[in-house]
Amino acid sequence: MNESDLERRLLEYVSAANYQPVKPRIIAKKLKLSDEETRELKKTIKRLVKRGYLNWGSKHLIQPVKRDDRSRMTGIFHRTQKGFGFVRPTGAPVDRSADIFVPQKSTMDAASGDRVLVRLSKRRGPENRIRGTIVEVIERETNRFVGTYFESEEVGRVRVDNGVFGQPILVGDPGVKNAQPNDKVVIEMVRFPSHLHDGEAVIDEVLGTHGQPGVDTLLIMREYNLPEDFGEEVLEDARKQAENFDESISENRVDLTDLPVITIDPSDARDFDDAISLEQLDNGHWRLGVHIADVSHFVQPQSALDREARQRATSVYLPDRVIPMLPEIISNNLASLQPDRIRYTKTVWIEFAADGATVATDTCSAAIRSTRRFTYTEVDQFLVDREAWRTKLSPAVFQLVTNMYELAMILRKRRFRRGSLELSMPEVTIDLDLQGQVSGAHLVEQTESHQIIEEFMLAANEAVAKLVHQRGLVLLRRIHGAPDPRKLKILTDFVRGLQIPCDSLESRFEIQRVLKHVAGLPQQRAINFAILRSLQKALYSPQDEGHYALASDCYCHFTSPIRRYPDLIVHRIIDSINSDKHPSLDFDRLMVEGEHCSDREQRAEQAERELTKLKLLYYLSKRIGDELDAVITGVEDYGLFAQGIELPADGLIHVNSLQDDTYRFERATHTLTGFRNGNSYRLGDLVRVKIQRVDLDARELDYRIVVQKNENRSHSANHQRRSNDVPDRARPGRKKTKSRRGVNKPNKSGKRGRRKKKG
Repeated sequence: MNESDLERRLLEYVSAANYQPVKPRIIAKKLKLSDEETRELKKTIKRLVKRGYLNWGSKHLIQPVKRDDRSRMTGIFHRTQKGFGFVRPTGAPVDRSADIFVPQKSTMDAASGDRVLVRLSKRRGPENRIRGTIVEVIERETNRFVGTYFESEEVGRVRVDNGVFGQPILVGDPGVKNAQPNDKVVIEMVRFPSHLHDGEAVIDEVLGTHGQPGVDTLLIMREYNLPEDFGEEVLEDARKQAENFDESISENRVDLTDLPVITIDPSDARDFDDAISLEQLDNGHWRLGVHIADVSHFVQPQSALDREARQRATSVYLPDRVIPMLPEIISNNLASLQPDRIRYTKTVWIEFAADGATVATDTCSAAIRSTRRFTYTEVDQFLVDREAWRTKLSPAVFQLVTNMYELAMILRKRRFRRGSLELSMPEVTIDLDLQGQVSGAHLVEQTESHQIIEEFMLAANEAVAKLVHQRGLVLLRRIHGAPDPRKLKILTDFVRGLQIPCDSLESRFEIQRVLKHVAGLPQQRAINFAILRSLQKALYSPQDEGHYALASDCYCHFTSPIRRYPDLIVHRIIDSINSDKHPSLDFDRLMVEGEHCSDREQRAEQAERELTKLKLLYYLSKRIGDELDAVITGVEDYGLFAQGIELPADGLIHVNSLQDDTYRFERATHTLTGFRNGNSYRLGDLVRVKIQRVDLDARELDYRIVVQKNENRSHSANHQRRSNDVPDRARPGRKKTKSRRGVNKPNKSGKRGRRKKKG
């Protein structure tokens, strides 16, 4: 029985008029399920609860959701350090406008990240929020936590990192694991804390002390439950694929091995998942070929490789290592489009008119032989002095690179004419020494070579999405909802408050105009940060919502199946179209896949940010009192958030440390303004700060302002980050370290140890 059949039978059973709530094992017995199907039933129930079709009742009885019953709902709980918390209902907007306030005494023993069932109250909470009471913890986010071991009153306790629990957790006999005071440890919860009783746990693993090489990375990997080595079954599947692959070209593949094809990647790239061909037709049109590694040939549905890839859903890019989605046998060899090797591809042919308008799109399974591997640096050098390269390249490759630049710039201009947005802020990334500790930082350059590949990847993603949509099939899209009009009104008022004239920024073209107007001006940082905060998060979903930042009504991720599972799903949909079969995944299943992949992507991003933050905090803990330049990235009533310019460390400037005046918070303008002297601090301002306090366990950094800078520094356009979902390709250097919203953070690739950006 497949998943959809099981879902259908389950929903039919619980929706029957005579159904009485029972436990899952009773349902399994009534449906006469096998042991394997019973195990799958429990997963299916959790999935349907998450989607809002079922509810957990008392004593874990399964209840159907009545559409007119709005007194209960499920959602994700977040507990504050003060004990109370909030529940974000399933499917609610990410701006927290629909969050339900839960008083401390009504939180049960829920921990942050848990999926809970909450009963709504008629009373209102703070800021007139809906108030609720948690009645069931449906699914734990995790039972394992990372913290610092210490002893108090001859009893072992663990202070869990990041303020997850307000009080230390009592642990069993620590001598079993030989834990020593101040060791970082992993604990397994026995009893979660609540307002009625303390928490209890056992020590599962001792990681070591802060500062020991690799401890910070292990700490984050355990905290976020990141995968590590591949299991033997997965590796055996990969080895079997290697044994069966002989570079032969079957009848169902188009032989493109004589076509001039090139790759452009970072200098240290180890896998190549896209290649480009391009020719100008007699009628003046362009025929672009985007050749993407055919991972679906090696990763068959329901195979060990597929199950593991789906579970991981994305490669994870930590500052000092990469956790790949697929074993290296696949990612760095069989599927990688290496030069002078026959490799399988999913190829997208796009015909453009001379002005860049799409005329036709087609797809096929193909085989290519990459003619030459270029690095970004080499292409930049080519663009600066083409004649110097004429003797280094064959005439066909020389003309190919020349044509690629010409077409990419046409597509780029066309994209901005339709309203695509691109934020510009300096991108600073940290450098690590051999022990994985911070040794410095550097600016990351965005050059024309990156723009060439970026435009072609975007074009391929959009062309594939529209092709599937035109066939009337459901698609796992990459969606980016339009900003909340209320936020755009606040943004408009903020921009006008900076003395920048503008019409309503509910128009993307007005946002474009403002961004262009402030480029190089002192207000540039403030406006880019404010726009950034107004945007939603990009997600995976079959819902037809379009992509706001790209001004695209139909977009998907297709170009990086080595490192993203959603791309592999789209490849399989294309396979179905090319073989005249109907795709196996329907709308509901794609909703589940989209939620899972979005969750995994966010987990990966959070883990990267936290590990970068932890490494920076350890580095700065030895530099208390040092001064640095910073930019204000957030303004709240309790203080200012600031990020270092030369070293991207995020810290808080508490309002109590601003002793020159009494400050009031102006939410609409993101400003703290003094009552007496009229001094003000706003989003995007440059300040000189001193490192005042570092707390490694709480992961907190406090700054103190030394002097406010009146003018923003200007940065070269080559040293700026474009913060939307547009890029998806590599840049030289290590990874950037901060992104407040997923839509503004470039996606990452399977390049080992370096980031790559593709559409």
